[in-house]
Amino acid sequence: MKHQDVPVLQDEPLMRKLPRRAFLRYAGLGSAGITALMLAASCHKDHNNSPAAEEVNLGSGDVGILNYAYALEQLEAAFYTQVVQTPYSGITDMELSFFTDIRDHEIAHREFFKAALSTHAIASLQFDFSSINFSSRSSVIATAKAFEDLGVSAYNGAGVYLQTPDYLTLAGKIVSVEARHAAYLRELVMTDTFVDTDVVDSNGLDLSRKPSEVLVIASTYIKTKINASGLPQ
Repeated sequence: MKHQDVPVLQDEPLMRKLPRRAFLRYAGLGSAGITALMLAASCHKDHNNSPAAEEVNLGSGDVGILNYAYALEQLEAAFYTQVVQTPYSGITDMELSFFTDIRDHEIAHREFFKAALSTHAIASLQFDFSSINFSSRSSVIATAKAFEDLGVSAYNGAGVYLQTPDYLTLAGKIVSVEARHAAYLRELVMTDTFVDTDVVDSNGLDLSRKPSEVLVIASTYIKTKINASGLPQ
């Protein structure tokens, strides 16, 4: 794909100011929440208007990587939308508030990629969450933690393939929000476990996964067949 065919991304939606009440809610929980709000959009849309597809081709080059990220954001947005729509038994007001905020972040990321890719964007994906017990706190939190850890490793692994500096900058902004989600979810599992050796190596660096590895893991929940053959190897 020629350089001029690659969509121009603007990060204004990610930097949009947020309502003071939302800011204060995060501020009460420390700098991680504050930074997440500064980087994520306040977006409440819970739908994707593109028709669902049986198979999608991510494309190649930077567009392929951006569609790859878009696919993962679709997955996370769909999951958190379900969590908020059908809260698990015994969910606290704080937990519901945070899951709602995380949902809004993921929807903002999804819609950001969809708008930025424009006609290059893949169609809406179909998902299978039948293996998740949405009425169970442990099932929901464990899945959320797995999704966030997977998302962080996916962005880390895909960043090396991006050729356009602006895209890499924007990917870095989004992955930092995903990492804060992951840290919060780990705290819900067990206090003071926001990071561990399963996600950070001996050098203090986040782990990374290649797109091929990530898509195999994500395929458990994605019904739509994804053709990633054009992605950089």
